[in-house]
Amino acid sequence: MSAKFELKKSRSGKFMFNLKAGNNEIILTSQMYESKASAETGIASVQQNSPLDGRYERKTDSDGKPYFVLQAANKEIIGKSEMYASRSAMEKGIASVKKNAAIATIDDMTAQEGRATAAAKS
Repeated sequence: MSAKFELKKSRSGKFMFNLKAGNNEIILTSQMYESKASAETGIASVQQNSPLDGRYERKTDSDGKPYFVLQAANKEIIGKSEMYASRSAMEKGIASVKKNAAIATIDDMTAQEGRATAAAKS
């Protein structure tokens, strides 16, 4: 299986995406976007910014668990990682985003959701 962005629509009607590695593990989650087009722009921004180490901000949550955020050039957060057990695991997560974002395909699950809703109504 290859890396992919899963583009989804939330129950609130907003859009978001997850970047999944080839093993199907989520390695980056986006913010919520008002429109599908904005989420697609967010995916393009991840692809553009992910190779640049300076775009990753390494952080620690209140429980001491490391995680990272990926930022655009304007410092806006475009994606956040999971919480990791160690800093070395977090660094592996960053390496995975760098490796996978540029080659990931887009799995538009909003189209599938639309078909499922239409089928349920008929």
